[in-house]
Amino acid sequence: MARIVLIGGSGHIGTYLVPRLVEAGHDVINVTRGQRAPYLPHAAWQAVETVTADREAEDRDGHFATRIAALKPDIVVDLVCFTVPSAQALAEALHGSIQHFVHIGTIWVHGPASVVPTPEEAPRRPFGTYGVQKAAIEAYLLDRARRDGFPATILHPGHIVGRGWAPLNPAGHFNPQVFAAIARGDTLTLPNFGLETVHHVHADDVAQMVMRAVGNWRASTGEAFHAVSSGALTLRGYAEAMFRWFGHEPNLAYLPWDAWAAGQDSEEAQTTYEHIARSPNCAIAKAERILGYAPRFTSLEAVQDAVLALDLPGSTPALRN
Repeated sequence: MARIVLIGGSGHIGTYLVPRLVEAGHDVINVTRGQRAPYLPHAAWQAVETVTADREAEDRDGHFATRIAALKPDIVVDLVCFTVPSAQALAEALHGSIQHFVHIGTIWVHGPASVVPTPEEAPRRPFGTYGVQKAAIEAYLLDRARRDGFPATILHPGHIVGRGWAPLNPAGHFNPQVFAAIARGDTLTLPNFGLETVHHVHADDVAQMVMRAVGNWRASTGEAFHAVSSGALTLRGYAEAMFRWFGHEPNLAYLPWDAWAAGQDSEEAQTTYEHIARSPNCAIAKAERILGYAPRFTSLEAVQDAVLALDLPGSTPALRN
């Protein structure tokens, strides 16, 4: 089995990935800032070696990439890389010494969709610092893979959800009080006609994708794959399904964007804008064909699994079966 270094393995994806790797017999090292425990407990963490490192600070000093290389990994899974210089330093330090490098990207590399579902090979038109940097990292790593044989695979998750944190809600932001309002049957007002889309994925399905990429490294090297559920949701369809899940008929209203945003917390309205301006709806045919990817959770099932663990005023367990 392989010696696998996870960078940022205590977060959303690592919570589910570490048990999968340990149970598969791999030797796992988790490189973390040490500021967070996994979202869910699991006995597998007792077998994990932990290395504490501040990536941002050590990148500035030029030490982070060499620290990772000194761990002598067979495989590196980079869950928290956000800048091209950081990716370049790591690739340079690891080139020629590892079997596989898996980078976790984002579906925001696409920007606004032209065709839906959007295939992996669609032209990149990202906007915003996060999407632009992630697209540039992808381009750099895939170029290294094809020119120099650097064994990189890129996985692009959608809106990651799972137990332990509040999921992206039907209003397009992360305030869990939206779910509380739905649980009570209160009116939920959506922007426009609620037809913009969001595309969730359960963190365990992203972990599944990592396992499949590692297990099919010859086929996955030099490729990028979407890691999303089987289908995106419109805000309206998402809200309607959640009302019914809590035992109510949908109680929705709609306002044009400017009027809607004026009645919201400014930061939450900006978060909604960031999501609906992209309205992702991504295909998984390539991942299904090459990696055998089969998401366990639909978008709704992924959200509902996360909402079950929230403490929502006004909701009752009987309505959340």
